[in-house]
Amino acid sequence: MSGVGFFGAIIIGILAGWIAERVTGRDHGLITNLIVGLVGALLGGFVAGQLGYAFAGFWQSLLVSAVGAIVLLFLLGLVRRG
Repeated sequence: MSGVGFFGAIIIGILAGWIAERVTGRDHGLITNLIVGLVGALLGGFVAGQLGYAFAGFWQSLLVSAVGAIVLLFLLGLVRRG
């Protein structure tokens, strides 16, 4: 998350976790959304880097983080069912 700073990363993490929560139809709290969003940001950033997608700034970081968080919740759902 280049160019957003520490507090920006926390806000992006919370928002990304909340977006992923809404998309997947789950119900988490603020702390869980933050954790899911930050781990999703790492996952999304890794995948975006592997695909050659360069991102910087608030909105692009939020997009990459939200997609990563959605993928993370999807994968966790598969593991829990299996």
